[in-house]
Amino acid sequence: MFDGDPSSADLAARFGIPMAIVMDVKGMAQTAAAVALGLVNFRDDVQVAGLIANNCGTERHRELIDNALPDSLPLLVSLKRSEEVALPERHLGLVQASEVAEELEQRFEAGADWFESAGALEVISQFKEVAFESVEIPQVPKNLQGKVIGVAKDAAFSFIYESNLQLLQDMGAEIKFFSPLKDSVLPEVDALWLPGGYPELHAQSLAANSDMRNALKAFYETDKPILAECGGFLYCLQTLTDLEEIQYPMAGLLMGHGAMRGKRGCQGMQSAPLPEGEVRAHAHHRSRSYDTPEPIAYGKRQRHPAPGEAIYRERSLTASYLHLFFPSNPNAIATIFNYGGKT
Repeated sequence: MFDGDPSSADLAARFGIPMAIVMDVKGMAQTAAAVALGLVNFRDDVQVAGLIANNCGTERHRELIDNALPDSLPLLVSLKRSEEVALPERHLGLVQASEVAEELEQRFEAGADWFESAGALEVISQFKEVAFESVEIPQVPKNLQGKVIGVAKDAAFSFIYESNLQLLQDMGAEIKFFSPLKDSVLPEVDALWLPGGYPELHAQSLAANSDMRNALKAFYETDKPILAECGGFLYCLQTLTDLEEIQYPMAGLLMGHGAMRGKRGCQGMQSAPLPEGEVRAHAHHRSRSYDTPEPIAYGKRQRHPAPGEAIYRERSLTASYLHLFFPSNPNAIATIFNYGGKT
C-alpha cells in the first residue's frame, strides 16, 4: 500500500481514489483489525473505504475481525479460503497465462463464483465510479520512422511491457517478432530488443539452437543496436547455469556467465542512468552474473544508496538486468535503437 515511489497510496491520494485494504487474514483475527487500522491512520491524505478479508477461515473468524473493527472502517467482504482460485507460481512469480490457458480459465470462473458468493458485487455497486478530467497526451516525436526492430518473443522471452511496444510504434518503428527457441534466422531488422523472460527454463533448447545463436553473433558484428534486458541479458552471456546446475552455452555476445541461485535475487524499482538519458526501470530476478566486463553505470535505487544493477555496453549492445520502461524517456530509447550507443 505504501511501498515504492509512487506507491498505491500515492496514486490514490493524487487522483482522489478511495482504497480498499485487501489483507490475507489467515492466522489472524483481532490483529487483522489492528493492522488495518494502522494502515488507515498512517497517512491523512488517503481515503480508505474498508477492509476485504481474504483467506478467511470460518464465519466465526469473520465475526471476530468484524467486531474488532471500528465503525469508520467497515468489513466490506470476507473471502473464504479456496484452493480452486489459487494461481500456480514459480520462482519469479505467477506461471504465465499462455502456459496454463485452460486451467486458468477454470480458475477465473471459480474466482468469479467465489467473489459473487461472498456478496462482493453488492458491495462494489455501492461505490460511485471515479471520474477524471481528460487531458491531452503529447505526441511523441517520430524518431524511429522507417526503423524495423526485431523483438524476441516466445516462452523464453515474454516479459514485455505493451506500452514499450506501443511507444516504439508511435515513434514510427515497425515491429517484427521472432523466436530464439524456434527460429533459425533473424528477420530483416535494423535493431534488436531481447526482453526478459525465463531463459533458464529453456536453456537446453536455446543452447541447441546454434543457428539462432550464430545469427545473433553475426548481427552483433554488424554493430547494429541491440538492447538486452534481464533474461535477454543472460542469453547474451557465454553460458547460463539453470536451476538443476547444468551449464549451457548461450549467444556469447558479452563476456561473462549467468547462474540461477534459488530464492536469492533482486527486486525493486530503479532508474538506469544511461549515456542517452535516465530511464525508469525495475529489477526482478533470481540469478547472478559473474566474470562480466566493467559496467558503464549502475542502476539507482529509490531508497538505498548502494549501487543497483550493472549496465553494460559493448559495441552497439546495451545489456543489464534492468527492465526499462520506454515511455519514461522516449528520446533516450530512440537514440539507443538508432545508434546503439554510438551518438
